[in-house]
Amino acid sequence: MNFQQSELTEQVAQTARDFAQQYIKPHLMEWDESQEFPVHIFKELGKMGMMGVLVPEEYGGTGLSYFEYNAIIQEIAQVCGSIGLSVAAHNSLCTNHILTFGNEEQKKKYLPKLATAEHIGAWGLTEPNTGSDAGNMKTVAVRDGNDWILNGTKSWITHGKSGDIAVVVTRTGEPRAKNNSTCFIVERGTPGFSAGKKENKLGMRASETCEMIFDNCRISDAQRLGEVGDGFKQAMKILDGGRISIAALSVGIAKGAYKAALQYSKERYQFDQPICDFQGISFKLADMATEIEAADLLIAQTCYQKSVGEKVTLTGAMAKYYSSEVAVKVSTDAVQIFGGYGYTKDFPVEKFYRDSKLCTIGEGTSEIQKLVIAREILG
Repeated sequence: MNFQQSELTEQVAQTARDFAQQYIKPHLMEWDESQEFPVHIFKELGKMGMMGVLVPEEYGGTGLSYFEYNAIIQEIAQVCGSIGLSVAAHNSLCTNHILTFGNEEQKKKYLPKLATAEHIGAWGLTEPNTGSDAGNMKTVAVRDGNDWILNGTKSWITHGKSGDIAVVVTRTGEPRAKNNSTCFIVERGTPGFSAGKKENKLGMRASETCEMIFDNCRISDAQRLGEVGDGFKQAMKILDGGRISIAALSVGIAKGAYKAALQYSKERYQFDQPICDFQGISFKLADMATEIEAADLLIAQTCYQKSVGEKVTLTGAMAKYYSSEVAVKVSTDAVQIFGGYGYTKDFPVEKFYRDSKLCTIGEGTSEIQKLVIAREILG
């Protein structure tokens, strides 16, 4: 495996870096304070091909690899975790689910608009009482002739209100029975499909998180993704790739916090010398740099395996688990290096600190990642 970033990947990263500095950085605290989901930013990212990174050109995407995808998420997250999270959720969950499991008609109908961000995508698995316990979900789909009727509530859904297209995992069998779930594509505006409560979050506040409510929502069987009963299997495969997204998001946040702390440590003087000259600070920075590098290499390995068609359940879980924990640790240490200033909104590290925690929870908690890792290594 070649660890040198390709020229294409570097070009894509530079484009994302420039966009984040010019269009995201000046407004990130404004969006954070107001919890505004800046849809116009994603429309612009769509024009640049960053909302359809993995979608082949024949369906309107840019047809890039996970290496470029990783670079885009990292560069955006170094500036704003919220925007990075929404880019990740749109690409790796909703869009990638249709790309991976949709039939040709579904791909042609939905992917071009998702790839350009004409439509924003949402993906619904989690429910109020079933987070990790997805086999016991309460959102059910009942067949009625050539239609399905959906009832239930999905929670913690990125773009649950603003999303134009949602991929929804429903239960079509008995609770915890084998092959008891099925996935559907539901369009915004379908009668019986509405948004519920918008969450007031600690971090990631510019990334919209809402309930999706289904009240006798009738959809055609043509909206079904794959076979009846394959929903959970599909979701787990999508989450394998999605964990690369959260790992990249985590490392981006960690890099943003680290760079801010490194610069501050050189500028902040105490006892007539920069604080980076003190061993207590320099050792923190050494740990931060090492852990970020290790997380980056784990992600690179997973991207490589994904690009050659290898199974990434183990490495994806490792990358997501380790990177998310690194994000929390690095951002915590960054606040410590800033001291009292790190606890204010006048400096960037408090936002990295708040945003980082979601990475250990979303798309499978750290505990679930360890469960996946243990199962894989124990056979």
